Amino acid sequence: MTIPSQQQQPQHPRPQARPAGWISTGLSWRDGRAVLGAVRGAQVHERAVEPGAEVGWLLGGPRRCVGAWLVGATERTACPHHAVIDPAGGATQCPACQSVDRGLALARDQILDDGRTYLLYLAWFGEGLLKVGLTAEQRGDSRLLEQGALAYAFTARGALPAVRRAELTVAASGLARERYKSRLKTEQWWSHGDAPYRRTVLAEARVQAHRLLDGHAVGLLADRPVVDHVERYGLADGAPQAYREIAGLADGAVLAGRLRPPVGRHLFLDQADGSGPLLMDTRLLTGWTLSPVTGRGSDGLTLHERLRPPEPDTQEALF
Repeated sequence: MTIPSQQQQPQHPRPQARPAGWISTGLSWRDGRAVLGAVRGAQVHERAVEPGAEVGWLLGGPRRCVGAWLVGATERTACPHHAVIDPAGGATQCPACQSVDRGLALARDQILDDGRTYLLYLAWFGEGLLKVGLTAEQRGDSRLLEQGALAYAFTARGALPAVRRAELTVAASGLARERYKSRLKTEQWWSHGDAPYRRTVLAEARVQAHRLLDGHAVGLLADRPVVDHVERYGLADGAPQAYREIAGLADGAVLAGRLRPPVGRHLFLDQADGSGPLLMDTRLLTGWTLSPVTGRGSDGLTLHERLRPPEPDTQEALF
């Protein structure tokens, strides 16, 4: 019996898989410049935030953990579990990555000393919103810019344990607090006083802090300038009278618009249809897969209206 030979089947090229989008890692500041970051596998992409630039992104889910900054690492380590995180949550990491993240460990006092020099700062976010904190000296003012500080003054310098004790001392005195919610900060953008007033408040607060820190093992910084960020943030005339704040994102949503100067980790995007600017906390964008789109307006977003509050009535009562 003759077995027929197997004929060669024609080879057809396999269709190319659609390239995956980039997973957003949010907005950060380095050397005075704001950049939006994204990763795709081992690839890292960064884009400078340029006021006036047009952006358009199609969001794809699920929202995933963006990994962690490990102690001693110079780059972010990807989440080994590719974990899915809450699409509406404030956390951008899964519990496993949170447990090993260097920044979170510092905030939780789980790192007692890392050999670096730290700076104690006083930051002004608005009337009655004075914050005390610390940052690694090598980062310059990047942390202050990321937090959206309207003005700040470096106050003391030393090793991590000493600067952390100084931070706790200032906070315990009631002079300044260690943290404020984002909403309290953004509400101050409509009315933040003038630069001389901000300088005066911070200069006087630093003098008070130095009295509190007498005897602490830190170097007191009396001659560092008070630095103002209001012009850099594009807030010289305050925030827009009315805007819509993005409160939630979803799979299939489109985020598009023309960028204004970033304010901390927040972005204002003017809309092509003239409907008024959107405000986005870029931490909400973190973990979503982004694909570029053009010619489409923002869609699929949960929005909250924000209006400038009326000026207080200062007219004296007639009786």
